Amino acid sequence: MKSAISVTFLCLVLLALANGSYAGQIVIYWGQNGNEGTLSEACATGNYDYVIIAFLPTFGKGQTPMINLAGHCDPLKNECTGLSSDITFCQAKGIKVLLSLRGDTGSYPIDASEAATYLWNNFLGGESSSRPLGPAVLDGIDFDIEGGSNQHWGDLARLLKGYGKQVNITAAPQCPFPDAWIGNALTTGLFDYVWIQFYNNPPCQYTSGAISNLENAWKQWITGIPANKIFLGLPASSEAAGSGFIPSADLISEVLPAIKGSSKYGGVMLWSRYYDVQSGYSSSIKSYV
Repeated sequence: MKSAISVTFLCLVLLALANGSYAGQIVIYWGQNGNEGTLSEACATGNYDYVIIAFLPTFGKGQTPMINLAGHCDPLKNECTGLSSDITFCQAKGIKVLLSLRGDTGSYPIDASEAATYLWNNFLGGESSSRPLGPAVLDGIDFDIEGGSNQHWGDLARLLKGYGKQVNITAAPQCPFPDAWIGNALTTGLFDYVWIQFYNNPPCQYTSGAISNLENAWKQWITGIPANKIFLGLPASSEAAGSGFIPSADLISEVLPAIKGSSKYGGVMLWSRYYDVQSGYSSSIKSYV
């Protein structure tokens, strides 16, 4: 009897370890709606492994870099430095906190060296008298480039990586492969994690009962770029994007089984914390991701 119990217990332990080692993670964007709660409240849920602070949209062509965190704080009044304690709270829970660069229509080409120095000194491990988020050291930089220029992003990633392995470099390209704006940079092998936006892109997103477009695009991504892990980027509710929302039941029964077999599968990215608060989407999928 003792032997049977021991064997059963050992099997359960091994199963738990196996599940844990292959478990996907959840990434959330936070910062673009003042009604989504605080950063520390997001981390306190236990649902997220990465929280991306969104956004730093103003930089390049000699502009004074400026973060934009919607209704959370006013950087012009130096209010966002109060986030430092929230960041360290999240990190103490093992959650990685990154800053997302937002490039879109109207964005300027960057001076990669100038941008890297600024990001290192003001958000990462360097020193500056004017750190917008206070003294907390972020875990990395996310590239959410959706327009403007497609130049020099690979150079910026290389320079940031040059500061040390502790700087995580991530990106959020659109699902049509290759991405028009950051596709070249993604071939460098410098990006640790890539969360692909499988929404607002009908040719490669899921539609009810039809997974082939998404699955084909997923296969292109996992074979086409040398990132450590690839994540499925989704809207956290039907209101969070124009198209591409996947009901949690469909995600669990159809989509995840089709993509989790890849060794590059990393988990799911959600836009955004505000919509996740409304829908409870991350809670409904967490144990299946």
